[in-house]
Amino acid sequence: MVCTLMRVALTVFAFAVPGPAVVAAERAIDKEIVVAATPQQVWNAWTTRAGITSFFAPDANIDARVDGAFEIYINPLAEPGLKGADGMRFLALQPPRMLSFTWNAPPSLPEARQQRTFVVVRIQPIGEKETRVTLHHSGWGDGGEWDKAYGYFDRAWGNVLGNLKKSFESGPIDWTAWLEQMRKAQPK
Repeated sequence: MVCTLMRVALTVFAFAVPGPAVVAAERAIDKEIVVAATPQQVWNAWTTRAGITSFFAPDANIDARVDGAFEIYINPLAEPGLKGADGMRFLALQPPRMLSFTWNAPPSLPEARQQRTFVVVRIQPIGEKETRVTLHHSGWGDGGEWDKAYGYFDRAWGNVLGNLKKSFESGPIDWTAWLEQMRKAQPK
């Protein structure tokens, strides 16, 4: 009887003593798309220069190894450091299932751009020639330019994945008009 009362008392005590506060999950951007391609084709799209230029940006510097370059040049005509994802690196590669890389804010948000976030892309077969691609972007700060960068990428990653899907359905993205727009925006 005494043992039973002790156990009850300890149980009540355990619930009565305040523990560490529960912390909400960190904010992140999560996107998903299904593409008409094999996992190897999707892997190649994310880990080669030819693949990146087929859907993501008009130019890139890609060295698919841990700590290798993952530089995506949204505006290849800009000065070094302002081309887009300048200086970004691969963090991990598990062919053809997962890759992760560092990421930064666009040049228009210089304060947030000085920091790095990270992206994890997972590639999962769901059919003979169908693959689910999920993207998880985390490491965000709060307030000011962080909120602007988060809003920007919440929209941008949907466009990137949409372009990935289009590239497998109708061929590589034609960057001609985009590059012309970048030429016109260049300082004279």
